[in-house]
Amino acid sequence: MSSKDPAAPGFKQKAAREFKEYLWISGYLAFFFCALSTYTMLLLRKYDLENYMNYSFAIINALVIGKVILIAQMAHLGRGYEAKPVYQSVLYKSFIFGVVVFAFHIVEEFVKRVIQGKPFGSVLYATRWEDLIARTIVVFCAFIPLFGFMELRRVLGEERLYLLLRTRGGGEASGSSVASAKAK
Repeated sequence: MSSKDPAAPGFKQKAAREFKEYLWISGYLAFFFCALSTYTMLLLRKYDLENYMNYSFAIINALVIGKVILIAQMAHLGRGYEAKPVYQSVLYKSFIFGVVVFAFHIVEEFVKRVIQGKPFGSVLYATRWEDLIARTIVVFCAFIPLFGFMELRRVLGEERLYLLLRTRGGGEASGSSVASAKAK
């Protein structure tokens, strides 16, 4: 047997937890991006311009950004503000991860243009910066509730937060769990 801590999760448990986290983040972002695509589609319908491919791009974008978030979390990005009040940590992480997504979108534009056979030097000139900045602002706004939930889960603990969310009148259930936790 190994000398490792027997209570420490193994590779399979860590992988399952990371995959669950990835699905949760990607599902939230897919819901948000598909809602935004629906809004855009309804606005464009007024001008007889409809594009149903936006849903597939929204889902793919959510999957990719979900992975980017997990990789950035593994690199401990945004951990510097975890000792601050929760609202500061949420805003800081939303901003930092928004910048990461902006940088990712720039790299994505480079890759798309190079694959299309356009000169490498024309990528910055041909990029629609207003669209990238607008997408980054929207992603920042989507990140606030996402990181709010994640920070509450970190501060309260996963079981306590889910108990609070699942039980009827969550305040009483969480109060009793707080009392039982203090008694221990």
